[in-house]
Amino acid sequence: MTQPPVPSAQSPQSPPSLRSDDGPPADHVIVLFGATGDLARRKLLPGLFHLARAGLMPPRYRIVGTAPAAGAPTDAEFRAHARQAVAEFGRSRPEGPEWEAFEAALSFGAADTGAAEPLLAAVREAEAALGGRPHRLFHLAVPPVAFRSVVALLGDTGLAEGGRVIVEKPFGTDLASARALNAAIHAVFDESRVFRIDHFLGKEAVDNVLALRFANGLFEPLWNREHISHVQIDVPEHIDIQGRARFFEGTGTFRDMVVTHLFQLLGFIAMEPPVALEGDALRDEQAKVFHSMRPLDPAHVVRGQYTGYREEQGVDPASETETFAALRVGIDNWRWAGVPFHLRTGKALAEGRHVVTLGLREPVLRMFPLDARATAGGRCNELVIDFGDPGSITTRLLVKEPGPSMRLTDADLVFNYRTSFAAQNFLEGYEHLLLEAMRGNQALFTRSDGVERLWEVAAPLLDAPPPVEPYAPGSWGPDSIEALVAPYRWHLPDRRATPS
Repeated sequence: MTQPPVPSAQSPQSPPSLRSDDGPPADHVIVLFGATGDLARRKLLPGLFHLARAGLMPPRYRIVGTAPAAGAPTDAEFRAHARQAVAEFGRSRPEGPEWEAFEAALSFGAADTGAAEPLLAAVREAEAALGGRPHRLFHLAVPPVAFRSVVALLGDTGLAEGGRVIVEKPFGTDLASARALNAAIHAVFDESRVFRIDHFLGKEAVDNVLALRFANGLFEPLWNREHISHVQIDVPEHIDIQGRARFFEGTGTFRDMVVTHLFQLLGFIAMEPPVALEGDALRDEQAKVFHSMRPLDPAHVVRGQYTGYREEQGVDPASETETFAALRVGIDNWRWAGVPFHLRTGKALAEGRHVVTLGLREPVLRMFPLDARATAGGRCNELVIDFGDPGSITTRLLVKEPGPSMRLTDADLVFNYRTSFAAQNFLEGYEHLLLEAMRGNQALFTRSDGVERLWEVAAPLLDAPPPVEPYAPGSWGPDSIEALVAPYRWHLPDRRATPS
């Protein structure tokens, strides 16, 4: 059989990374489990093609799709599927020599438990085409119930030997299940080869938090309880459950979003300075934050459910599953003792946003009387990090309003990625993390001890959750969330109060 030409990466066009391992990855065979599923269609196949166009794929690579044998496509059908996925969800059209080279790298091999020969043959053929000893990277874009069986298949067939594995969230649903999943993975892959992926951590703004704090002498001295009064991590979603009742009824917003996304952001915001911008050092500091977190108090949690959720097809008419969660988190360490972290996320809310706000303490001396302020919003001393793609950083401060009187008004200093850099340099979360996994850099991936500690922190809430409270679709959640953050206020909606 004639082998398709081996695609080669183009010249790199991305800006330097924070870490030193920013060269092209070594030659790879990438195996996508669930290659015909929604995640691969929307994110993985378009993301891999964008990396290829940007010159960030290995010099020589192959991508092998796999799924159960029932209804499995041929190589030609899988290539057609990939073309359609890239056309619909990609940032570049599937055309030209770049697409021809990428398409030629695609093949398919079905795999079922105990019947994985088509996949084995496809991997052998891909490795023979590359020559040498290419790395293997397995991406488990499959439902959580299939994680263990896929990992066992990789171990039983010998495919796992020397390879790395990307595991999608959720990483368990409680402490016991997280420990069982980690044990099953570690029976085949040691922790240095496990990449638990959270696309939030692949956003440019996460790396930029590190740059903001540790590369600028202006901010790190302020990054503590002496100068910061409170922190908010706000990730509202405008969409509802979009027909995923079966998944959502078994998971809920807290398990789906807070443990796997918002707590991870909290770890980056609250960490101590690492000794180096490397995987082990960064994850060590995150783990210290997680171990400093107090167990969640159900009295400091609001669970909500949007009106109409129980009418969704497949939802229990008496469901107590939360579609919204807001909570107060405490961290018992020198840097953050006494500073509340307020977290909020949910479905069917007023906007879709990804925002972290650090509220700065007011000056001790009130040189300016309160009535000198042109705004009564109380939002004048803040640092706002927007994690939306590609993101921005806003410093909110008070300035003198022009005129004869000493009258204050609020103003913004804004850094915006979109207007500051060329758009072609941006990598979406999955693209960034796929690249780092090929490089073997675990800095932006979750470690097993961190996962287990977060489920331990969550145990009091999971054991005794407060009842769900209704909220209207298009609102910002149940009314009781205002009492949760008092004496502060939610920084979304992002509307300035009018003068009194």
